Amino acid sequence: MRRMVSLQNEKVKLWKKLKIRKWRDREQKYLLEGPHLVQEAVFSARERVNTILIDEGFHLPADWPLDSIEVFQVTHKIFTELSETETPQGIIAVCDMSRASVKLRPGRYLLVDGVQDPGNLGTLIRTADAFGLDAVFLGDGCVDGHNAKTLRSAQGSHFHLPVIHHNLFSLANEMKELAIPLYGSSLQGNELHQASVSSPYYGLVVGNEGNGASPELLAEMDLQVKIPMAGRAESLNVAVATGILLYWLQAEGLA
Repeated sequence: MRRMVSLQNEKVKLWKKLKIRKWRDREQKYLLEGPHLVQEAVFSARERVNTILIDEGFHLPADWPLDSIEVFQVTHKIFTELSETETPQGIIAVCDMSRASVKLRPGRYLLVDGVQDPGNLGTLIRTADAFGLDAVFLGDGCVDGHNAKTLRSAQGSHFHLPVIHHNLFSLANEMKELAIPLYGSSLQGNELHQASVSSPYYGLVVGNEGNGASPELLAEMDLQVKIPMAGRAESLNVAVATGILLYWLQAEGLA
C-alpha cells in the first residue's frame, strides 16, 4: 500500500475531475464510494476496479481479492475532497466504465426515457434488478448512470445486470423485429385492469418525472398503460410506478 499526501498530485487531480460527467466520459472511469459498493465491484465480474483509495484509519477486509488493484492510503483532506457524501465512509474505488453490450433476444427490458433525477434512476436500476430483468437501457436525456447519487441509490445493482446508454427508437425497432411486445407508461394509456399481456417477454418504457416518455416514443408502443389511483395525487414517482408496472407484467406474464 502506498501513501499519498498532496492535493497537487496528478492522480488526485484526475480523480477529482471524475466527479464531473464530461471527465468520466472522457476517461471512461468513475468513482465508487462506500464499503458495500466497493465490495460489490471488487467481487463482480462485470466491473473492473483499478484503484482503491482509503482514508486514514480505514482497514481493508483481509479477504478481498486485491492482487491486481493499486491501493493508496490518502490523507483525510484528500479523501474529503474526493468524497461526494456528507458522511464519508472511508473508501473510494476508481473503476473502469463497463463496456457491456447486450445481444438482444426475447427477454425483459426496461427502457428509461429522459429521467433526470439520479436517485430515481438508481432506484429504477435496483428495481429492474429485483425483478430479474435482462438489461436497463438509458435513452437520450437521461442522467448519467455513473452519477454518484445514481450509484448509491442502485446499491450495487449496476453490477448485476447491464445498464447501457442506447437510442431508444432504434432499440424499439429491434425489439419489434424480434416480436418483443413494447409497453409504455402513459397517462393516456389503458388502466391496468383493462389491459392484458400475452407474453412473458417485454420492453417497458418509462419516462421523465415531469413529462413522461416522449409522445414520439410512446407512438411506437404496442400498448400504453397507466396505474389507476383512487386518491387525489396527480401521479406517482417514476420509480414507484415502475415497480408496480413490473409486478403487473410479471403477474400477467405468468397467468
